[in-house]
Amino acid sequence: MSEIHALSGAYAIDALDEHERALFERHLAECADCRAEVDSLRGAAASLAETTIATPPPALRADVLAAISTVRPLPPLPAQESGVHAGGRRFRHLLVAAAAVAVVGTGAAVTHPWTDDRVDPVQQVIAASDSDQATAKVDGAKLTVYRSASLGKAALVTDELPAAAKGKVYELWLQVDGAMVPAGLLEGSGDQELLLTGDASKATAAGITVEPDGGSRQPTSTPIALFDLTQDT
Repeated sequence: MSEIHALSGAYAIDALDEHERALFERHLAECADCRAEVDSLRGAAASLAETTIATPPPALRADVLAAISTVRPLPPLPAQESGVHAGGRRFRHLLVAAAAVAVVGTGAAVTHPWTDDRVDPVQQVIAASDSDQATAKVDGAKLTVYRSASLGKAALVTDELPAAAKGKVYELWLQVDGAMVPAGLLEGSGDQELLLTGDASKATAAGITVEPDGGSRQPTSTPIALFDLTQDT
C-alpha cells in the first residue's frame, strides 16, 4: 500500500498524530526503504539543528507553508533508484528541510497535511492500540475481522477468498444489541480489505453471508463465517 510510505517525512519531523504514528511505526519495522529514508531525514534535521540559521524571509516562509498544505509527498523509491529519480527524492528532502527551517527560524506552528482520509482506514483499525481480531477459514480462504472500539470501526481482510456464485454477493454484518445490522458488501474475490460501515464500538460479533446482488436488509442465508468480537474486550 503506497499511501503508508508517504508518511516518512512527517514521521521524521514528528508531525503525525497518535494513530498515524502507530500505523507508520508498525510499517517501519517491515520496510527497509522507509527506515533508510527516516534516518536520512533525521540526519538532515540534526545537521540543521547544529547550524546557526538566520530567520528566513517572509516570502520563503509563506511559500513553504503553502507547499506543505498542498503537496503530497511521494512514497520512498527503491535503493537502486536512477539518477533522475534520485533527483526527485532530493527535492522532497529539501522541501522537508525547508519546512524544518521555517518552523525553527520563525517559531511558527505548522499543521501537517496528512489527515486521516489520506491514510488507509483499514490499516488504521489494524494499528489501533486497542485493536482486537477474530479469524475464520472458509473454503481454503482466511478471513480476519479487526475491531477498534476506540475508533468505533471494524475491518475485514481476506486471503484467497473465492468468488461468490453468479448473482450473489458477500454481505457483512455487525451484531449490535442482539440484532444483525448490515455493514457492507464485498464484491470480487482473492485478497481484499473492506472497512465495515456502522458503529462497531459496541458490536459483539460480525458475520458474513451470501446474499442476492445488491444485498439484503436481514440475513437470508446461514452465515459462512461468524467472528466473536468479545473475546479480547
